[in-house]
Amino acid sequence: MTSETRRGRGASLVGAMLERRYRVDALIARGGMSTVYRGLDTRLDRPVAIKVMDAQYSGDRSFVERFEREARAAAKLHHPDIVAVYDQGVDHGADEDHVFLVMQLVEGCTLRDLIMDRGGRLPLAMALSVVEPVLSALEAAHRAEMVHRDVKPENVLIGTDGSVKVADFGLVRAAAEAGTTSGSVILGTVAYLSPEQVTTGAADARTDVYAAGIVLYEMLTGRPPYVGDTALSVAYRHVNDDVPPPVELVPDLPPAINDLVVRATRRDPAQRPQSAEAFLAEVQRARAELGISLVPVPVPESAESTTLMPAISDDPPTAQIPAVQDAPPPPAPPQRTRAMLRPATGDDDYTQEMAPVPAGPVRERQRGRRTVAVWTAIVLVLAALVGGAAFWLGMGSYVKVPKLAGETEATAQQALTTADLTGNVTREHDNAVPEGIVISSNPGEGAQVRTGSTVDLVVSLGKPKVPNIAEGTPLAEAESIIRNAKLQPKHDESADQFHTSVPEGRVISVDPAPGTPVNISGEVTLIVSKGPPPVPVPDVRGMSRDDAFATLSNAGFEPYDLGQEFNSDVDAGHVIRTDPETGTEVRLVGRPRVGVLVSNAVTVPSFTGGTVEDAQRQAQELGLQLEVSALFHREGMTILTQYPFGGARVQPGSTIHVTAF
Repeated sequence: MTSETRRGRGASLVGAMLERRYRVDALIARGGMSTVYRGLDTRLDRPVAIKVMDAQYSGDRSFVERFEREARAAAKLHHPDIVAVYDQGVDHGADEDHVFLVMQLVEGCTLRDLIMDRGGRLPLAMALSVVEPVLSALEAAHRAEMVHRDVKPENVLIGTDGSVKVADFGLVRAAAEAGTTSGSVILGTVAYLSPEQVTTGAADARTDVYAAGIVLYEMLTGRPPYVGDTALSVAYRHVNDDVPPPVELVPDLPPAINDLVVRATRRDPAQRPQSAEAFLAEVQRARAELGISLVPVPVPESAESTTLMPAISDDPPTAQIPAVQDAPPPPAPPQRTRAMLRPATGDDDYTQEMAPVPAGPVRERQRGRRTVAVWTAIVLVLAALVGGAAFWLGMGSYVKVPKLAGETEATAQQALTTADLTGNVTREHDNAVPEGIVISSNPGEGAQVRTGSTVDLVVSLGKPKVPNIAEGTPLAEAESIIRNAKLQPKHDESADQFHTSVPEGRVISVDPAPGTPVNISGEVTLIVSKGPPPVPVPDVRGMSRDDAFATLSNAGFEPYDLGQEFNSDVDAGHVIRTDPETGTEVRLVGRPRVGVLVSNAVTVPSFTGGTVEDAQRQAQELGLQLEVSALFHREGMTILTQYPFGGARVQPGSTIHVTAF
């Protein structure tokens, strides 16, 4: 199927309803394996992203079965840095079937868009702020025994809220293990393929570490390490060349970051960090040592109003390339040229005629052979005597390994020195053996070793100690630190606490306290901040509007006008009530808004004793009506009584009744 055919077919799905539930609204992106649409889950009234696989996969039953299994596994990955999978299905249309995946819709852009918008290179702090959530997502997947296999900038989505999410877990595996590809073909994006993917198609956690290292390389330098005219040429580079240190292109790159990229992209998987968790811990440690803080990851202005879910985009595509079964071997070393007798074949050219030999020379030759035999025997006897002596004398150069297990490190080293041996120490945590005591040795006690040999000592670090987690450390980072200490982090939300200075979601403290010895894999509870504690809304009732606004602002709230309302007990322009009401506890996240409702009541002046003309002028200024009762109406009349009385609060526009004479 050609590219144009796929594009035409993909566009025709806009407006379609998949499985009578998911409405296809607009095309978002196309790639080598699928087309992505914006859609709507009509049952839940929820916007979603719909990934529809190409027809070559829809018609493959083995792929559909694998796709369903991988989708179910991906749906179990609940992590803030992973694009959530909601549903999967097969829509049986009149013309063809459509295998699709329903995912969380991310408003924003891809990492590829960000790199291009920034002209290639990203600032170091921003690159680390992207790679840490990527590795955190991969760590969660690896714990669930899932390998991504296609980590690349197009599969890293950046939301308008600054979130970083990884998409497309399991899709490459579904295609690779189904009948759509053969054993001689591998799937992946060639710029990010690990050597083992190229040579054998194998993939594990270290494969994702390699790809993440290449992505970090590209963010730091502005380009992937290998480019070529063909996919196969790039694949060979992964197999045969070491990824060049990024410092060659970025001379001011800190050595610690350069070393991280170099280790993550080793050709030998055993020399890389063995999991995304280990790589993440190294990145966080290097960032802490360099004093680099995480920064918000921006979305290019051109993408802020665009919804993107290009988990597979046009550049670079997830491609099918031939598997390189055996990498080209290095040039063989020069071989020596040796002279060989050419064997007789019976042909006339190689048949030699034997001439007769005189008897005298024959006897001389036989006598010489006997002499050689005698001397040969003598030499063999002497060699045996010398060898035996050397064997027995050599026994003196062997010693027994002394008792080392259970001794202090200093005592064990002294015992080895006395025996003319040296010790090579490695340290491990042990629940039973105290710190500084030898757990074991290799070779063990009593073994015969040559003097001067090295004996490996395993010295106990004792029980792991709870690490010191700085107040305000992000939860994921604290969990990684605890795991690196051979302990098991535990987050009990019921133990979370409010805190005035530690932001919500960050660590306040740990239990047991830092430095406490705990058994290997023992639990360490993380006390996480719920943000600032709630505070009651101040009582501003009866205050003037301006005083109430000042009081609320000083308490950390953002006041706003709710309007006016008549209240006979409150003067005009003074507060009747607030929303939320007085005393309601509100969390001070940002500046919570509090509405202020003021009274529009009018206080009636005392008109008694004044003239009718003055009373009418005052009433008009206050928005009141004046009704005059008099026996004879004339100018200059004096007001004798009024109702309502002076000082009463009435609604605007009310009528005041006066009696004049």
